[in-house]
Amino acid sequence: MRYLVYIFLFLFAIESGFASVPMVEGGEEAVLVQEDTLINSIEKQKMSIIDYKFKPTSLILPASLIAVGAVGTAIDDMNDFHLFSRKDSVKQIHIDDYMEWGMLGWVFVCDLMGKEKHNWVDQLLLVGIAEGYNAVMTRAVKHVVNETRPDGTNLSFPSGHTANAFLGAHVAWKEFKDTNPYLAYSGYALATFVACSRVYNNRHWVADVVAGAGFGILSVELAYLTYFPIRNAIARKVNKKWSEQLYVTPTFNQHGGGIYLSWRF
Repeated sequence: MRYLVYIFLFLFAIESGFASVPMVEGGEEAVLVQEDTLINSIEKQKMSIIDYKFKPTSLILPASLIAVGAVGTAIDDMNDFHLFSRKDSVKQIHIDDYMEWGMLGWVFVCDLMGKEKHNWVDQLLLVGIAEGYNAVMTRAVKHVVNETRPDGTNLSFPSGHTANAFLGAHVAWKEFKDTNPYLAYSGYALATFVACSRVYNNRHWVADVVAGAGFGILSVELAYLTYFPIRNAIARKVNKKWSEQLYVTPTFNQHGGGIYLSWRF
């Protein structure tokens, strides 16, 4: 029976990633060390609790961009902030249509080149939640304001392309700002190109893209604010259930010692 337990523990070790724990007979001290090693390895399999502290100051930038864009839209002839004169027709560039969605994956590209703050699963969920916030806010505002675009069509304010681009850029910034400033700010350059292309294509006013950038950044801040409390609550519940189901203890007899492991279904 003892050897069956050892075989089970070895298979469990391979599955859980701690096969290096030696299953050998020995004195009490050796078994206690063995137990500590096994328990520490089991602890690593639990869901981590992530400490995320929300800073209200992080809302200043997106709120300012949205406010500036809104003022520009509300005041006649201020949509372009008198920055340039538009042409009646331009040669369209379509790369912005691809970059709008491509930027949502920019953080995963950066993961290949630097050390991210959170794993790719957390990042994927954060991007998904942020996009949900972004879609609801931008589409709602578009239909409420119903601003006419420079090319004569409707639903100009704010720029959805720009919002998506800055959403992806801001996720990358939050993930890499502490480890790699170049990667952290790289997305903003690409997002700015998307914003400029929307203005160049006569699809948006400057006010539209300024506000769009604000909505994209705001969506990310809201995603981080709501995701981690929910994630940590789930992690605590899962870890508690894991602890109640798993029981590990050393065993001794005249021939030596071993480890008893019990899993309750």
